[in-house]
Amino acid sequence: MTAGLATSIHSTACVAPSAQLGRAVQVGPGAMIGPHVHVGDGCWIGPNVVLDGHLTLGARNRVFPGACLGLEPQDLKYRGAPTAVLIGDDNTFRECVTVNRATHEGEVTQIGNGNLLMAYSHLAHNTLLGSGIVIANAVQVAGHVVIEDHAVIGGVVGIHQFVRIGSMAMVGGMSRVVRDVPPFCIVEGNPCRVGGLNRVGLKRRGLAGLDSGRQVRDLERIWRDFYRGDKTMIEALQQAEAQPLSPLAEQFVRFMAASLGSRRRGPMSRARA
Repeated sequence: MTAGLATSIHSTACVAPSAQLGRAVQVGPGAMIGPHVHVGDGCWIGPNVVLDGHLTLGARNRVFPGACLGLEPQDLKYRGAPTAVLIGDDNTFRECVTVNRATHEGEVTQIGNGNLLMAYSHLAHNTLLGSGIVIANAVQVAGHVVIEDHAVIGGVVGIHQFVRIGSMAMVGGMSRVVRDVPPFCIVEGNPCRVGGLNRVGLKRRGLAGLDSGRQVRDLERIWRDFYRGDKTMIEALQQAEAQPLSPLAEQFVRFMAASLGSRRRGPMSRARA
């Protein structure tokens, strides 16, 4: 173990000799850190936390009691490959969060920066999270799910494998997500349906100026073609791709094009009237 300046390890913690700890790391009582774990500067590892596998934590992450990061996937296809979990900076993992490593050799489970995963949430193998995401209590994220920047996932949500959730989307609590969630949208239900645009989220992200306001109006126009008009989604996509778009609308259209062209889940349907 390489212990840097002001690193503190409780006497009851079990840290493998080859684990790498940065400066000012605090390791609480009963924590276990495996031999292939790298913990960045300023991390706080709470009581009874388990860090194992080929796990890399960036700087200033906080891992609360009972969380287990980097353990092998809950996947019958797993054959012991040395897969990894890569975690960025300034994330918070609350009590009993679980993050599993990937299934096949060369694959990773990856988390960006500044995310909050509340208590009892689970990220399965091969999940990819962006940055600034909030995942509420008891959310269950299946394998190969992608969640883009600044999405908000309400409590007790189940997310099917291979689903993609777009940037700044908001998923209502106790929903069942079985199809892709477009960026900037609010969805809820069992199964989930698209209800509208996340206008409050757009405003909170600073999209309130004149240029941003024009972008939001352009996004609203394109969104209505997909989710409130009489066109099929393919027709709405073809029309949108044939015209100039502002950056927000272009991001929405790119997502819809990828989802419609995918053989995996496909985009979420509109809400029933």
